[in-house]
Amino acid sequence: MDCLCEIVQALVALALLALIVLLVIAHVTAGMVNLTRHEKEKYFLTATGEKELFPSLHDPHSIDLSVVIPAYNEELRMPVMLDEAMEYLEKRLKQHPSFTYEVIVVDDGSKDKTTEVALRYTRKYGADKVRVLTLVKNRGKGGAVRMGVLSSRGKVILMADADGATKFSDIEKVEAGLNDLSPKPGNMAIACGSRAHLEQESVAQRSMFRTFLMYGFHFLVWFFCVRGIKDTQCGFKLFTREAALKTFSSLHVERWAFDVELLYIAQCFKIPIAEVAVNWTEIEACSCYCCFL
Repeated sequence: MDCLCEIVQALVALALLALIVLLVIAHVTAGMVNLTRHEKEKYFLTATGEKELFPSLHDPHSIDLSVVIPAYNEELRMPVMLDEAMEYLEKRLKQHPSFTYEVIVVDDGSKDKTTEVALRYTRKYGADKVRVLTLVKNRGKGGAVRMGVLSSRGKVILMADADGATKFSDIEKVEAGLNDLSPKPGNMAIACGSRAHLEQESVAQRSMFRTFLMYGFHFLVWFFCVRGIKDTQCGFKLFTREAALKTFSSLHVERWAFDVELLYIAQCFKIPIAEVAVNWTEIEACSCYCCFL
């Protein structure tokens, strides 16, 4: 049994190594990214059920903040996150009436009622504040985030997970991190939420095998791709519009570990990156995107 366990661990380590190597090769050798949309993915529904065309990231910004939420089979967990986000955003709007925002929920080909749940918020708050982009086929988390980002109007764009693992009000921390970056060549900058400060507590609660995988993955990311960022996987990242256009237009990896390539691209373009500690809670009953590392 011990021998079998060692073999499994070795195979997993090799798989992680192969993943990182393939990521680098894919980025270096891949051609133009296919950003073609299905006709149904070009439109969002208004509160009255009418179709309107999504804008483009290539257009100048028209609001202050876009929040992009990738969601796959999240009909049960997403309402908790959306309630928290909308409560915060509406409170901020009351305090600063000139503040403008939008939330874009990207249903990544879910098999449940994720779209229907998200559309309830469109009907409640209006399509200027909440829009739903339903993908015809599952693209993976990276592909879902990219499609949402490319459809956004914000001066800055926040990527946030639908499970609510990160406290939404921590957006103020990543905003501060973004603002502190200077200089910002071409107004390009990224602030990444980070769970690195929770690592010791996390290790204490994990099995030795999962801890081995975590440290192995972090080492491979550092060795092959991204230097200076302790937590590449936290799904709470804030981009200037210019940085989002530069990075997401070049992204090749659409599924697990797309964050690694995204930050690798940013460092290749010498885009400044801040890493900011955020509150984070491990969410159980996960039926969506895997983020165990």
